[in-house]
Amino acid sequence: MPLIEIRNLYFSYGEQLVLEDINLDVNEGDFLAILGPNGSGKSTLLRLILGLLKPDRGKIRLFGQELSRFRQWWRLGYVPQRATARVDPVFPVSVEEVVSFGLLARKRFPRFLTKRDREAILEALHLVEMESFLKRRISKLSGGQQQRVFIARAIVSDPEVLLLDEPTTGVDAATQEKFYDLLGELNARGLTIVIVTHDIGIVNRHVKQVACLNRRLIYHGTHEEFCSSPRLQQIIGDHHLVIHRH
Repeated sequence: MPLIEIRNLYFSYGEQLVLEDINLDVNEGDFLAILGPNGSGKSTLLRLILGLLKPDRGKIRLFGQELSRFRQWWRLGYVPQRATARVDPVFPVSVEEVVSFGLLARKRFPRFLTKRDREAILEALHLVEMESFLKRRISKLSGGQQQRVFIARAIVSDPEVLLLDEPTTGVDAATQEKFYDLLGELNARGLTIVIVTHDIGIVNRHVKQVACLNRRLIYHGTHEEFCSSPRLQQIIGDHHLVIHRH
């Protein structure tokens, strides 16, 4: 059973058709990159999966359940687009507090941190190599360090799928490489990953599956097939494809 199942999906903003007849499965253990130019519907598709938008037509199932009936949101971790740009340089929130927000979906009122919660926060920060920054203000961290903290927030509830929307925007190339190495390690531990990007250059040695969107689903298959596919030109146009395969 696919963890995420999308069938005959259509979505419009007003009269503008953004997604047309999308059929896509995400299976356990996948590392899926959703690629496409600006305005191709990538981020919209992610918001539909998360229930933030409602499709015009079609079905989305999460873990075998219709999206409208799905309530176990802690099974999905999410790193939104430009997460680091939303950090208030004045607001005195610590790394520990940011990561703790990822536990709230599983809690009922009153919401407070238990000993196990604090252990989970340390475990998540350890995975992203940020445990030594536990009490540091997040505004004092670099962009790459902040991204690692937001991943820790997304995985602290032990989700089965991690969704990321343009996570390396504004991050330098060296930090991007480390970032994708981290995602590769998390995927190797069993975490299913879906990453949305418009940058063809991020297709690297960790990605297993590629889905190319340009309103319609142009391609869905393995990374190796994608790199040799004649359909590649439909999605990249004049862009240069940088492939890191070591």
